[in-house]
Amino acid sequence: MMNDVYEEKMNKTISVFQENLSEIRAGRANPAILNKITVDYYGVSTPINQVAGISVPEARMILIQPWDISLLKEIEKEILKSDIGINPNNDGKVIRLVFPELNEERRKEIVKDIRKLAEEAKVAIRSIRRDAIDEAKDLQKKSEITEDDLKQEEEQIQKLTDKKVEEIDTLLAQKEKEIMNI
Repeated sequence: MMNDVYEEKMNKTISVFQENLSEIRAGRANPAILNKITVDYYGVSTPINQVAGISVPEARMILIQPWDISLLKEIEKEILKSDIGINPNNDGKVIRLVFPELNEERRKEIVKDIRKLAEEAKVAIRSIRRDAIDEAKDLQKKSEITEDDLKQEEEQIQKLTDKKVEEIDTLLAQKEKEIMNI
């Protein structure tokens, strides 16, 4: 049925939410925070992970080792320009990103931020639900489906919406726990 289209849209919303969560710094070193940072590599804007080896040798450190040493300064400059809030340490061969310990106040701020992200994702899910219900009502107006079919569609769409909102709540709870228990 048409629910597949809307379920796919809802899944994409959840994927974006998960990606946003993975980029949030929770005190542990997570290479995902570098995903949106690019460097100019021979005139092409290229993600750092395509021009350097990225590893996590310790829980609170990311090591960036460019395959072309001439990129060190460029990578360092782009990290400084980004909003990840960590100053890179460049020793001439590699760049180290050392994550500071999170204090209680900062943890609460991060939790507030991820709750906001979760709410935005839920709003997007509800918007998709509204679109799906509007489409079903249009079909019923055009006499392409019966009123009983409309009710059944609305119920299925609501069940799907509830399930997706629950997924978001679960992801949110996991991330909150991770942040508050570090």
